[in-house]
Amino acid sequence: QLQLVESGGGSVQAGGSLPLSCLASGYTTDSRSMGWIRRAPGKERELGEVVAAIFTATGSYYYSKSVEGRFTVSQDNGKNMVFLQMNNLQPEDSGVYYCAAVDGVRWTVRAQIEYDDWGQGTQDTVSS
Repeated sequence: QLQLVESGGGSVQAGGSLPLSCLASGYTTDSRSMGWIRRAPGKERELGEVVAAIFTATGSYYYSKSVEGRFTVSQDNGKNMVFLQMNNLQPEDSGVYYCAAVDGVRWTVRAQIEYDDWGQGTQDTVSS
């Protein structure tokens, strides 16, 4: 059974940092794109943005322009854990962050519609 479980996040003031973690289980291949998808407050999940992604086989990564230079995506050596370190957070970074996965790909996936598996999401709030 494929499962993604997020942890971390919470509330912070502008300029602060928050870490997110995602434990992936049930996957049998090493060719996955693991994405962090942000859904802004009041938006449907379908309107979320892939803010970061990592391709598990090579460690190659992607950042959206809105977070580049502030967020860092990484994985553990076992490739079952994916992390998102969020620094210099701003109020516009507030939202629900989902860990998502799509298996059997060859690079990072940047469109949220292509992700098949989603975690439960974690609410992150940045106050000004």
